[in-house]
Amino acid sequence: MRATLDRIAQANLSCNAIVALRDYEELMAEACAADALPPERRGALHGLPIAVKDLVNVAGILSSQGSPLFADHIPEADDVLAARMRAAGAMLIGKTNTPEFGLGSHTFNPVHGATTNPYGPDHTCGGSSGGAAVALATGMVALADGSDMMGSLRNPAAWNNVYGLRPSWGLLAGEEIGASALQQMSTLGPMARNPRDLALFLDALMRPEQALGPLPAPKTPARIGWLGDWGGAFPMEPGILEICREALTVYEDLGCVVEDVPPPFDADAMWQSWVDLRAWQVGSGLRDFQDRRHLLKDTAQWELDRSLSLSAMRVHDMGLIRAEWFKAASDLFSRYDALVLPSAQVWPFPVDLDWPAEIAGQGMDTYHRWMQVMVPVSLLGLPAVAVPAGFGAAGLPMGMQIFGPRGGDSALLALAQTYHEATDWPGRRPALP
Repeated sequence: MRATLDRIAQANLSCNAIVALRDYEELMAEACAADALPPERRGALHGLPIAVKDLVNVAGILSSQGSPLFADHIPEADDVLAARMRAAGAMLIGKTNTPEFGLGSHTFNPVHGATTNPYGPDHTCGGSSGGAAVALATGMVALADGSDMMGSLRNPAAWNNVYGLRPSWGLLAGEEIGASALQQMSTLGPMARNPRDLALFLDALMRPEQALGPLPAPKTPARIGWLGDWGGAFPMEPGILEICREALTVYEDLGCVVEDVPPPFDADAMWQSWVDLRAWQVGSGLRDFQDRRHLLKDTAQWELDRSLSLSAMRVHDMGLIRAEWFKAASDLFSRYDALVLPSAQVWPFPVDLDWPAEIAGQGMDTYHRWMQVMVPVSLLGLPAVAVPAGFGAAGLPMGMQIFGPRGGDSALLALAQTYHEATDWPGRRPALP
């Protein structure tokens, strides 16, 4: 605990990744109590200081969701995720920063300000799990929780040279509660500096009756499909496709078969389904704030308005497109053990830019179109491991997402671990604050 708090004092001032940090003496007293606990009462995360993403309610800690609506909100009870961490022995020290309500892959909000990229302090760290990724990259925490709807975990992992797992939907405790059972596109997940640590944290966050167990040996030779830019449907800034394809040669050197895969589904149809189903889900969580909509940022108001305009038949029709993509993806997974896409379509952009208005000369028609590369995974609630792919010409990180069928989490983590052992990008990082 002392080392963690000292590192936060050293590194956090320059990047603003950890917010709502608890009192030093209070945390040291909690750590001493943890030292005294007998071995038979120690969980898998015993004594580990963790800052929780600020979309999760944690008892006794300011939990703002980055919104002025909750700027003074201190919950009396833990959300399920925080409760699972405590049950495993973790010490919850504060929060990691996030954009308001987690909307937008750029971590800034009117409550805590912006979190910056440690590899380029004038650039974004991504989001919405941006604070979590930066805290990992700078060594302020050993594990971090994230969440992922439209790349909120995969994008910041890529831009901060760390790993993240978007699990199969329903794998974590609490996801079967309420409306989330109907809207299976968003999930919580672990972030770490290597895949084995992802597996350790995932085990702690799963339902008590479940267990991930040891990672299996990866299938040999694994067949991996490279989807690139989806046949040109996803515009990319220069260098991204090249650095990700070069990263895949690591698997080829390990004996895997990597093949180019032509676009397996209509990207425009998939996008339309995503935009409406996402608005349906996001808007359902914002509708209680209609009378205070002036306190919501413009992107939240956009999602709310679109949600309220949707008819039941429109949601049904968009669900049919989703089902068609599910069938096409199932056919792919009968031929490939994993599929790969870049984890972002742009390099980290200036921190004072809300979102990129164009990519390679192509205009973006919504605030989140620049993250369209995340939709094939998110629309189906598939598991995906975000892995580092190296650094571009400007010294900024990039990554790729390795994904597979629902329930294939262990196999994906094993595949990612072999990649990590051959590369260890987080261990080769440049000097950070």
